[in-house]
Amino acid sequence: MTVRSTTDSTPAAGIDSASSSTSPMTTPSPFVTLISSDGFEFHVRRSAACVSGTIRRMLNTRSNFSESVTGVCHLENLNAMVLEKVVEYLYYNEKHKESRDVPDMEIPSELCLELLMAAEYLDT
Repeated sequence: MTVRSTTDSTPAAGIDSASSSTSPMTTPSPFVTLISSDGFEFHVRRSAACVSGTIRRMLNTRSNFSESVTGVCHLENLNAMVLEKVVEYLYYNEKHKESRDVPDMEIPSELCLELLMAAEYLDT
């Protein structure tokens, strides 16, 4: 995962050179960009992002959503702090999807309510 503010003109260290955009005739990029309400970008593997039903539907190539073409999802009701924890969960879920004994994920108590609302919105 790579994070940077959209107001920052310099790329963040570790940004993948793979473009998130795609044309209708090409294979979608393995990475997508999730943008928080406060302008932070999270470059995430498509397979991890699609754990979310909402994001999966946005990126579905058969949909008429612009996100399916650009690979960029604007999540206007999630700030960067919440979206960062959501992205952490998406990777955590992907890593442990075949495991029977999954360790608890650390969740700061001050984010619990916002994360519950995010989970509802993102259909995770």
